[in-house]
Amino acid sequence: MSLYNIQSQLKANKSQYNNFGKYAYRNAEDILEALKPLLLKHQYSVVINDAIELVGDRYYVKATVSLYDDKMSLIVYNSAYAREPMSQKGMSEPQITGAASSYAKKYALGAMFLLDD
Repeated sequence: MSLYNIQSQLKANKSQYNNFGKYAYRNAEDILEALKPLLLKHQYSVVINDAIELVGDRYYVKATVSLYDDKMSLIVYNSAYAREPMSQKGMSEPQITGAASSYAKKYALGAMFLLDD
């Protein structure tokens, strides 16, 4: 079994809808939900870690997705960054960080498993 088996079989639907922009999209949860059966089938596991990094004068959330085989040997990892906006109307600071985390995870997962928009 290999990463390309999962990449070729993964179909993550765009089940979310942005009413303002009028477009469908997928979030990290959609990707993970579609990924779980394939991980079980191929006996792989995924671990996702977040880190906060200062780049210049702005903070970024760095999400790293790691793929392991059934012996917990690292196969591959991928990272993506998302910057926290200075403010977001209607959101508290922890919610802003959480949104940046979800965004970074979505793009790290998408790149690893070859999901396109």
